[in-house]
Amino acid sequence: MKTILKLYVPLILSGLTLITGCTKDFEKINTDPVSVGQDQYNPNYLLSTAQLNYTGSIDFAYETWRGNLIYASTMMQGMSSVIGYWAGDKYLLNEGYTAAYWEKAYPDQVKYAADLVEFTKGKAQYNNVYQMGRIWKALIFERLTDLYGDVPYFDAGKGYYTGNLYPKYDAQQAIYTDLLKEVDEASNALNASGDAVTGDLVFAGDIAKWKRFGNSLMLRMAMRLTKADATLAQTYINKAVGKTMTSDADNAFFKHDVNGSRVTQNRNAQVLLGDGGQENFYTRWSSTFINYLKTNNDPRLSKVAVTKLYLTDATKDQNPAYITTAAVQKGMPNGKDLSGIAGRDVRQDPSYTDFTDYSSPNPGMLKRNGNTFILTYAETELLWAEAAQRYGIGGSAATHYNAGVTSAMTYLSQYDAAMAVNASDAAAYLTAHPYVPANGLDMIATQYWAHTITMLDFYETWSNWRRTGLPVLVPVVYPNNNTGGSIPRRFPYPLFEGVSNATNYKAASAAVPGGDKLVGKVWWDK
Repeated sequence: MKTILKLYVPLILSGLTLITGCTKDFEKINTDPVSVGQDQYNPNYLLSTAQLNYTGSIDFAYETWRGNLIYASTMMQGMSSVIGYWAGDKYLLNEGYTAAYWEKAYPDQVKYAADLVEFTKGKAQYNNVYQMGRIWKALIFERLTDLYGDVPYFDAGKGYYTGNLYPKYDAQQAIYTDLLKEVDEASNALNASGDAVTGDLVFAGDIAKWKRFGNSLMLRMAMRLTKADATLAQTYINKAVGKTMTSDADNAFFKHDVNGSRVTQNRNAQVLLGDGGQENFYTRWSSTFINYLKTNNDPRLSKVAVTKLYLTDATKDQNPAYITTAAVQKGMPNGKDLSGIAGRDVRQDPSYTDFTDYSSPNPGMLKRNGNTFILTYAETELLWAEAAQRYGIGGSAATHYNAGVTSAMTYLSQYDAAMAVNASDAAAYLTAHPYVPANGLDMIATQYWAHTITMLDFYETWSNWRRTGLPVLVPVVYPNNNTGGSIPRRFPYPLFEGVSNATNYKAASAAVPGGDKLVGKVWWDK
């Protein structure tokens, strides 16, 4: 078994141990009926599970399929699909899909992170795993609050400890203030001479990398507040100076394993390989994304995009003779379907020749045992470029921009060696597209958009786009949409919250600027 299974399976088994017995140890079990108590339990298992579940639920990529791909990827015009239930780029509301992340995150992510933090709090022998738990919990909640706005935070995941089964929704402003504090304190409290962390499936317990990861996450969180609370943003940006990721080697990614089937495989890969339908054939790179790379002669184009990957819609077998040539890559327009209706059916679009001519993600990005990228050096450097351009903090905007763009190209080798972009090609690109301060914020945000698309982290693409409004994306025109033709700004609260947590749900829904719908806004979205 691979490491991921060694650490994940014991977590399940440890729970079973509490309710099963063995007759040969009858006397011992009756003397001490809980065979695995708190003094024997290893909290590293909780960290492993929280990390795995952050990459997507174990229930066949449930929320990854619905939230990250169906909605965020198409709204941000990174991907396009003509499958009827892909509602994102048509700005249609599927309440079950927009609720999916919430539905899975609280029991599958928050629960384990909160348990880890509560279990290890105040225990010196677990200092490092405690601090990692705080950072990971903050990572989880950053995404949750970015998607929905005000959410249960301070009391969330603590029902066992506090008895509060109906947590109130905390204001996003208060959540972000605490997230920043938590990550700052935890990063500083990590101790290379302290407890060895064996359950870390991202950095293998490397304290130095965890410190840089924590500070890079703090920078990202702080930059989210540039328009909502510039003073608080700058306070924490300054704290991160000189402490963030320094190269692609610091990238935070989760390496998946095929041995656990759906439980441990790469979530994006499962969906885009067509495990649940025909996503492999009818979901492609968006024309907006491909045209951007093509127009700028971007060396990433021939690495991330291929044509002729699937030759028919009846098979999930990939064509080994797929084409990577940049000149033939073609993205599929957003907001199209297979209705047969003029103006809507992609087969009547001027771009259409054959589905096999539209560009798919490179198979190197869709390995079942591939990497899920969580936070990268490229993101960090582009955020530093913005901090320098916007506030004069952290050094030269041009220097950070160049480092960020270079990394956004070279990191692709971490998907697959065949996808590597040479540093010389990245340098040539920057020579042809030098940083221009007068247009700096637009250049930075556009590169951030392109990079997070290649990461397949469309949640982050959407969040940064909502914050900056960049790049300028032209909304699609699709009949009977739910937004009046504008790109959605948030996910509405799940309807089931109106039953299970009614009083708090009603109060939070009434407080959403613009209403509890796709066009409502979270606090930092100014």
